[in-house]
Amino acid sequence: MQNFTRRQFLQAGALGTGFTLTDYFRLRAAGQNVPEKRSAIFIFLEGAPSHQDTFDLKPDAPAGLRGEFKPIATNASGVEICEHMPLLAQRADKFAVIRGITHNVADHGLAKKYLLTGNKSSQTVSYPEYGSVVSHEFPSDRYLPTYVSIDESFVGPGYLGSRYSALTADKPKHGVPYSVRGISLEDGLTVEKYKSQKKLLDDLDTAFRGFEDLDDQVRGLDRFAHQAYDIISSPKARAAFDLSEEKAAESDRFGKHEFGQSLLLASRLIEAGVHFVGVRLRPAEFDFDTHSDNFSRLRTLLPPFDRGLAAMLDRLEERRLLNSTAIMAAGEFGRTPKINAQGGRDHWARAMCAVMAGGDVRGGQVVGATDGTAAEPKSVGYTPDDLAASFFANIGIDPKTEFQSNVGRPITLIPNGSPIRNLI
Repeated sequence: MQNFTRRQFLQAGALGTGFTLTDYFRLRAAGQNVPEKRSAIFIFLEGAPSHQDTFDLKPDAPAGLRGEFKPIATNASGVEICEHMPLLAQRADKFAVIRGITHNVADHGLAKKYLLTGNKSSQTVSYPEYGSVVSHEFPSDRYLPTYVSIDESFVGPGYLGSRYSALTADKPKHGVPYSVRGISLEDGLTVEKYKSQKKLLDDLDTAFRGFEDLDDQVRGLDRFAHQAYDIISSPKARAAFDLSEEKAAESDRFGKHEFGQSLLLASRLIEAGVHFVGVRLRPAEFDFDTHSDNFSRLRTLLPPFDRGLAAMLDRLEERRLLNSTAIMAAGEFGRTPKINAQGGRDHWARAMCAVMAGGDVRGGQVVGATDGTAAEPKSVGYTPDDLAASFFANIGIDPKTEFQSNVGRPITLIPNGSPIRNLI
């Protein structure tokens, strides 16, 4: 094996390829049959917004449970949502509300893994997140990443391997030039300089070729490095991330806040041909973990959510992409029916809700229900497994697909869940 100095390895890594971008991109055999529904956006409302103050209000519940917000009618008959989401209320025909989702994992970390994979955490199997599965099944063209995570992803590719990881993009800020490591070539690294150093990657490919027992991340330096090179020098990829190309009115439509600009970027990426975009909203600007001051904090958090998601639904519909883009928004669990002494709601996994839109989702409806205090499902409950199975089905991936794994046996994608009836 050819010898490389530590400096050479660091030089290769600094390019945003090899050990990083290279893992994000891969090729599939020619002739793959690709279903029509193959793009998706997942909006992760980290921290878990209270379901009974957003999409599952209980105005007739006893004092101390019902909350301060009033339900308002929507443009879908019989569907009511929170008064602080008036724009979404005018677009309820475009999405479905799923109530009565239930599980028993009230810990943030474990619940997030459950929600983001559709499988409860296991000591023996590392399950992949949604975007990694899409990256495996539906690769974008060679000049684009398949899976982009706006803010760092939480779970990772699991048993699928690091080559199906997300390309991580920072959350955009209104009026601030946007950059993505390896795409924008920041810090003075030009395309010309990158090309002059590409021989490093070619040499690394040659050195590692044939070493099948090497770590998966190192093996990624082989043919995937060439695709990373194509992307980093591609005007198409760089333009997809460039929010400065948007008119001021369009940027304003989404809102000049982090949430709105993130959804604007997600829309642009889908339009360019990226097949999965994850939007992760987490502290400090968007923290739905409202153990205290639940209502005052939601008065701040819900309007940006309302505006950004409404704008994204409008834009995708205007560009005839809503029918080919599966959308889901959810947190990891719900909040307690009882309001605590600090005016907040605590962790509550026995009931939560989610929103789905796009693709084959039947909008303008509520699927499932909770009891009179939003404490548990009224009759039939749905699990995060069922939610994941529904999301994958809407994307065009059979939730019963089997994958070869690193534990020596095939693993079913969602073994314990089924698509929610009447949703799709």
